Amino acid sequence: MTDHTAIAHLYIDVWNERTTSRRRELLSENWTADASYVDPLMKGDGQDGIDALISGVQQRFPDFRFKLIGEPNGYGDHVRFSWGLGPDGVDSPIKGTDFAVLKDGRIKSVTGFLDQVPAGA
Repeated sequence: MTDHTAIAHLYIDVWNERTTSRRRELLSENWTADASYVDPLMKGDGQDGIDALISGVQQRFPDFRFKLIGEPNGYGDHVRFSWGLGPDGVDSPIKGTDFAVLKDGRIKSVTGFLDQVPAGA
């Protein structure tokens, strides 16, 4: 049985990891080699492509961190969760909802939706 909450936390952890070697380790452990990510602003294929996306977001928003909003849920190998991106201690100015598909308990693909993005972000 899939632990949807654990998967969502692993996902958030990789987006918040600032040490490249540790982030690559997390991607290798929790994402398939041919994983993909797509949202309205960016797309990445494979662990290298996804790592590059994460690095780019971290560079653009150096003082921001991801956090889960609400409770993740899902059905079988499909997981849905909402997240916020912003400075610690305040309401996140950027929010979204992501849908992950798993394969053998690892993230195979993610489709992201941006629910709230301030002008200029």
